[in-house]
Amino acid sequence: MAKKIPMRQCIGCGEMKSKKEMLRVLRTENEGILLDTTGRKNGRGAYICPNPECMKKVQKSRGLDRAFKMTVPQEVYDRLAKEIESFG
Repeated sequence: MAKKIPMRQCIGCGEMKSKKEMLRVLRTENEGILLDTTGRKNGRGAYICPNPECMKKVQKSRGLDRAFKMTVPQEVYDRLAKEIESFG
């Protein structure tokens, strides 16, 4: 039997992709909102394509606010956008 691939939905474009293709944005108690490069840290996670276009959509639609059920400051979006650009 084939192994099941965990799929996640991008909060930017809404496409379903395998977990390995996505970047995980994480909300933690102590560190706030950060990019989880390992995908293993504890906290509430949201997934986004490693694509600056998706990050723009997330910023415009306030996607992280919805995913984390809180108001996310603009500087957090800006910092994540820079980190995602450095991945590409």
